[in-house]
Amino acid sequence: MNIPFSKASTVGNEIAYMQEAIESGQISGDGRFTKRCNAELEKLIGCQKALLTTSCTHALELSAILLNIQPGDEVILPSFTFVSTINAFILRGAVPIICDIRSDTLNIDETQIESLITPRTRVIIPVHYAGVGCEMDRIMAIAQEYNLAVVEDNAHGLFGKYKGKNLGTFGIMGVQSFHGTKNLTCGEGGALLINDSQLNERAEIIREKGTNRSKFFRGEVDKYTWVDVGSSYLPSDILASFLLAQLEMWQKIQAKRKHIWDTYNKNLKKWAEKNCVKQQFVPTYCDQAYHEYYLIMPSLEQRQNFIENLKSHGVHAVFHYIPLHLSKMGRRYGSKPGDLPITEDLSERLVRLPMFYDLSDDMLDYVIDCVKKSTK
Repeated sequence: MNIPFSKASTVGNEIAYMQEAIESGQISGDGRFTKRCNAELEKLIGCQKALLTTSCTHALELSAILLNIQPGDEVILPSFTFVSTINAFILRGAVPIICDIRSDTLNIDETQIESLITPRTRVIIPVHYAGVGCEMDRIMAIAQEYNLAVVEDNAHGLFGKYKGKNLGTFGIMGVQSFHGTKNLTCGEGGALLINDSQLNERAEIIREKGTNRSKFFRGEVDKYTWVDVGSSYLPSDILASFLLAQLEMWQKIQAKRKHIWDTYNKNLKKWAEKNCVKQQFVPTYCDQAYHEYYLIMPSLEQRQNFIENLKSHGVHAVFHYIPLHLSKMGRRYGSKPGDLPITEDLSERLVRLPMFYDLSDDMLDYVIDCVKKSTK
């Protein structure tokens, strides 16, 4: 049996909607399906405004422009995240201030944030790792005290909640990913979630190459022109049509992923305890997004052997991020090994198991059986 780590699936009207978009002749950005996706996200997440983008990376770039990030401004974020989280701000000249993570959720350690703040700090970027919410009460309190913006990297956390409130709705902005590995996907795509209406008009302008094109199509101006900085952040309506079908089936998709997560967690409990393996932790006050299921192995060597053993049985499990502060770029900003001990330790021992909608119970049982055999 060959089981990939991730696989995109069609769940509802994806093909029909794509055909409809093609036949309409309107396949460029901000067509009918794009607008429907925006509306669905606003309704489901509860953000003030949602704007579909070509990627989560571009949503982050949009947020950096909207916040008028200038060279030398400092941005606080965890080291254990994807490079897009900081690249979007470095492109504006920002300086990354990289923080260690918590040992339980692998989210940014909120107790260390305040010590990293300087007069040049502008933004805190909490990353809701694996779709489990960061400690947003404390993070928002710090941001308010120091007059800092919070941009939530919610690439993993669609439909996740922290103390009953949807992730992506705490900060001034949040970002989503609809990459092929995410719970809901259109292959490549993202969204900017805006929680302050004062940003709405400028966000539209920046997203449409710095023009007031949206105003023109709404009949608010007689022609559109260049009015601000911007870029091309609009996805094709064909991609939006695929995504809309997934949004319509979100409950079915989430229920299946919950089933997979719960099955892993229940059936690997005794094995994990016996082999000193740490299972994924979710605080009781967090409703997770069921984005991934990971294990923390006892050592780097055991993790590597574990991955290879699974691979030999056709099961593709993977590790995750190389910490930002250990990367070539991270070291350019003064980081060095030993700076963030928890990040360095856990990133070397983490392994993610296959997780996708089409993972059948037979496949799931096979993965679990291979996991149990892999450490004998």
